Formats: sequence, C-alpha cells, structure tokens
Amino acid sequence: MDAEGHGEDPDDLGEDDEGDRLDDDAEEAVESVTIEISGLSLYTHHGVTDAEREVGQRLVIDLRLDVGEAAATVTDSIEDTVDYAEVCQLVALVAQQRSHKTLERLCATIAERLLADYALEGVWVKASKPEPPIALSVDEVSVEVWREAEG
Repeated sequence: MDAEGHGEDPDDLGEDDEGDRLDDDAEEAVESVTIEISGLSLYTHHGVTDAEREVGQRLVIDLRLDVGEAAATVTDSIEDTVDYAEVCQLVALVAQQRSHKTLERLCATIAERLLADYALEGVWVKASKPEPPIALSVDEVSVEVWREAEG
C-alpha cells in the first residue's frame, strides 16, 4: 500500500518494469570479439622487381580478425576462440611459400586463407615494407585489404 492507504504506487511499478526491460536488453546484447596482431615481422620475397623477389626483404604484417561472438569470453578456453599463435604461423607460411609482385595480392591471399581456415566474420590485413626500394626517403609503404566472410 502507498502512504495514503491505496494499493501499489503506479510509479513504483514503472521503475520495476524499466528495470526488467534493462535486464532483457542486457540479455539480448550481442557481443563481438576482435583479435588484433601487430608487427608480425617476416623475411619474404615479394616485389615488382626481380631483385626484390630474388634477394628478399622484411615485411611487417598487421591483422585484425573479426571473430564475432566467442564463447571464450565466458569459458576462458582457447578452443572457443581463434588461437593467434596459430594464425601467425599460418600467415608466415602463406607469406613465405609463394612470391607475389604486389602487396595487394599478398594481402588478399592472406585474407582469403584466414577466412577459409577460421570462422571469422571479416579480416583486415596490412602489409608494410619498412625499407621500400625507392629513391626517396620514406618510413614505410603499406597496403591494406579488408574482406568480409561470404554468406
């Protein structure tokens, strides 16, 4: 009863209802996990010139993996997410097993392989040449590719 001896206070009901709605919203909230790997340094043989492909050079790979919902946020188990050590090994294999003339093709190849091997919603791949073979002084040149999973 309220202070005046009448039934329940309608304002109290509103607060309870609002609290219930907030709880329902929290249960319906979708969680999204992104894994970022920065600075994976690899010695590779990519480039436009024969010299770049023959002699080779260091590339730096950065990755962003959109995992979407990952049970690991609750289970704390590596089996319920993407193992980034495994991802690094795969990227090294892809980057070192074949030579590409352009960083664009290399990034696309890495993105395609990651989407094929892992349940990802999307992947962003950046390849940088810290010492590009050009006559002018630059810190680095880089190419980025973004791919979303099909379906």
